[in-house]
Amino acid sequence: MRAEDIANDIREVLLPEERIRQRIAELAREIEQDYGDDEPLLVGVLKGAVMVVSDLARELRIPVTMDWMAVSSYGSGTESTGVVRILKDLDTDLSGRRVLIVEDIIDSGLTLSWLKANLESRGPASVEICALLRKPERLVSDVPVRYVGFDVPNEFVIGYGLDYDEKYRHLRDIAVMQPHAYGASCHCGSADDAATPATH
Repeated sequence: MRAEDIANDIREVLLPEERIRQRIAELAREIEQDYGDDEPLLVGVLKGAVMVVSDLARELRIPVTMDWMAVSSYGSGTESTGVVRILKDLDTDLSGRRVLIVEDIIDSGLTLSWLKANLESRGPASVEICALLRKPERLVSDVPVRYVGFDVPNEFVIGYGLDYDEKYRHLRDIAVMQPHAYGASCHCGSADDAATPATH
């Protein structure tokens, strides 16, 4: 599905599919350089990271294995509840593995910080984080993130795995929802509020 198919529900396209894929390719080159001959275990955080993990894995030119974990801190709305629950745990033994957590978006960072600590307690060689999107304005945790695709404004975004009430995940682009579509008061960003490639 393309953004024009749901034009009434979105305010703007933040990142078109082509730009997303280009940035994922750039991240893949960084990961290849950092991991060398080691085989990273990509841990996808369900459900939002499905698209990111799939495209990243296909872009990587080194051997990888994948596993999935579901950690919930979101209700059916747009705000984190702050409650962390494991809905699905990993099948893989992490002992001695180089783990790369792959996330769709970092909001407050609290859940991700908890998840990183949880996986580190299982005896891996290392645990790093790769996230397609990060909201700097929302961060309250200083969890270290090694690979970030884009810094984005504090807007409710959908598409490319990101959902609202389980809808819009299959949107090829990443778009900002119209406030009326999720019953929120408008936070209308300035013209400068745009997605930018993250810098470290």
